[in-house]
This record gives sequence, structure tokens and C-alpha cells, in this order.
Amino acid sequence: MRAALAVGALAVALALAAWRRRRRPLREVLFFPSRPSCTEALLAEAAGPGGEARPCPCPLPRGDSPFSRLLRRLLSAQRSVDICLFAFSSPQLGRAVQLLHRRGVRVRIVTDAQYMGLRGSQIGLLRHAGIQVRHDQEGGYMHHKFAIVDGRTLITGSLNWTTQAIQNNRENVLVLEDAEYVKPFLEEFERIWEEYNPSNYTFFSKDDK
Repeated sequence: MRAALAVGALAVALALAAWRRRRRPLREVLFFPSRPSCTEALLAEAAGPGGEARPCPCPLPRGDSPFSRLLRRLLSAQRSVDICLFAFSSPQLGRAVQLLHRRGVRVRIVTDAQYMGLRGSQIGLLRHAGIQVRHDQEGGYMHHKFAIVDGRTLITGSLNWTTQAIQNNRENVLVLEDAEYVKPFLEEFERIWEEYNPSNYTFFSKDDK
């Protein structure tokens, strides 16, 4: 009888511990640069049915890295991704965002007007794919660097989403699920999204009227 009670108590304790681990808020710090690595398997798996990973002939290493973790967090989106970035030219992250869009995830992007026109920027490709993009129309840079996944996971730090920053720069990214910190970023995104509404753009100065 005692043995049975002990086994039952152990099972309850293990179940409780597992539940607490599942409920523990996400807090992750990523440091860059991240060595070049193959991301084909991650992208294929995230594509859904029919997107099984196929052997990739490229010589790049596989395995865990700061960049693969960032990509995995982004690809975890089920409902929405709001992206607010100064520079976005990483082809892998561009593919991931297009993949999410094709899966039915609502994607919105706010970016800097000057940088989006530079060679290599992913913004034109994303806009062509049907993704909503808005940009600033003012003297200062739109210099934010954050993304919000499903309204609950914040990805922020010094990292621009560029190959140069990912593979060469000393950068940091914080990934967390904490409503106290996510809420202000959500509010900031919505404020900028409305401010950069194309209906508010001006194409002529007052002196030209």
C-alpha cells in the first residue's frame, strides 16, 4: 500500500514539475556573430505538409546556433508577426517571413524608407509577395529592431536582420514572453503602424502648393 502511495506521489510530483516547466515564461539571450550554417531543414519543416526536409548538398554545417534559434522562434508563429526593423536584407529571414505569409500568418512590417531602397533589401520582395509594409516619411531614421510573434513573444536587441550583422557583428538579441515587456512594444508598433499609414503621406511641401 505504501509503495503504491509512494509511486502515486512520485507521479504527481513529476507531472507537476513538467507542468511548471511548460508554464515557465520564455527568456532567451542570443549573442552574435553566428557562424554560417545550413537552414534548409528548418525552413522545409516549417513549410508544413509536403515540406519535409531533404538532404542539402551545401557544405555549411548543420546544428544549433544563435541564428538557427532566432529563425526557429520566428517560424513558431501561428497567428501573427509584427516586424519593426531598420535594415532587413537576410535572404533566410526573408524566406521565413514569406513562408509564414503563405501559411496564413498575418505579417506586418515597419521599416526605414532610406534603407529599404538599398540593393539587397528584402522589403521589395516581401511587398511583392503581398505582405503589408509601411515606412517612415520623416527626417530621422526608423531605427527600431524588434519583432512580436503571436502578440506574446518579443524578439529585440541590437541586431539588424542582415547577413553582415548575423555573421560578422557583435550583436545581441533577447527573446522573451513577459506581458509586462511585450505590451509596450505592441503599443509602439501599433502607434507607428498608424502614423505610417499611406493616407498620411505627403508628396509635396506646403511651399509647392
